[in-house]
Amino acid sequence: MNAPERQFVRAAEDVGNIVALEHVNLTQLDQRLATIYYVQGLGLTRDPYLHVWDTNMWINIGKQQIHSPSRPVTVLRGTIGIVVPDLDVVREGLKEVAPKLEGTKFSWKDCGAAVETMCPWGNKFRVHGPEERFGEMRLGMPYIDIPVPRGTSEGIARFYEQIMLVPSRRELGKNPAAHIGMGVGQTVTYRETDDPIPPFDGHHIAIYVANFSTPHSELKRLGLVFEESDQWQYRFQDIVDPQTKKVLFTLEHEVRSLTHPMYARPLINRNSVQRQMTYVRGQDAYY
Repeated sequence: MNAPERQFVRAAEDVGNIVALEHVNLTQLDQRLATIYYVQGLGLTRDPYLHVWDTNMWINIGKQQIHSPSRPVTVLRGTIGIVVPDLDVVREGLKEVAPKLEGTKFSWKDCGAAVETMCPWGNKFRVHGPEERFGEMRLGMPYIDIPVPRGTSEGIARFYEQIMLVPSRRELGKNPAAHIGMGVGQTVTYRETDDPIPPFDGHHIAIYVANFSTPHSELKRLGLVFEESDQWQYRFQDIVDPQTKKVLFTLEHEVRSLTHPMYARPLINRNSVQRQMTYVRGQDAYY
C-alpha cells in the first residue's frame, strides 16, 4: 500500500512583492544622545562604513536599520518591534543610560517577555528576546504596529494588495487591523483606534520590491508618487482606498528595486555581550 501523499499549504510560503522592510528613518537633533540610546542602551551597532560623521547615523539591527539624520525631530506614529539575542543586555543597558537621558522623553519598562522603551525624542520600541513567533530571526526588526482611524484597515489592505502586490491578513474584532506582509518574517500592522492620531511629520520606511514598475505605474496613475529619486528608487506617502481613491493614512514609503546598489548590503553587527574584562577571542561580531 502506498503511503498517503503529504499535503502542503503552498500559499503559506508566499512572500509577495515586498521582499524586505529595510529601515525606518527617524530624525533627531543630538547624535550623542542617539548613540547613548541605540548603542549603549539597546546594545545595537552604528554602521561603521556609511554616515559616520555628525550629520547622520545608521544603526544596524541585524539586516535592518534605523536611519537617524540630524534634522528636526520626527516621531513614528506607532511602535517598532525589535528582536535581540539577549534581552538581559537591553535591560542592563537601559538601566545604565537612564541618568544620562534625564530631561528627555526617554523611558523604559520591563514587561517580562519584552521591554517597552521610548527614545529621547518619543519614538516607541518594543524589544523582544528570541521567540518562536519570529522564526529564525535573532536580531532584527520583525514588525511595526501603527494606529489608524476607524474604518480604514480594509481599504489599507486593498491598497497593499492591489497597488503594491503583497498579501495581507485582516483581523476583525473591536479593533480591526490589516497585517501587511513585508517579506520573510516582517509585518506592518495598521490597527484601528479611537485615539487621536498625531499629524504626519515626515518620517519614512524603506522597502525593497521585486516588481518595481507595476506599483510605480499604479501609484503614478493615482497621483501618489511625489519623488522620482533615481533609476532605482521612488517615493509615495499617501495610502488610498483603490475603490474610492480616498486618502486613509499617510506614511512615507521609500520604494527601492532589487537592482538598487544597496540591496542586501551586508551589515556589521557587534556582539553586545562582549566586554573588556570578560573578552573572548573571535566573538566580537554577531552573526
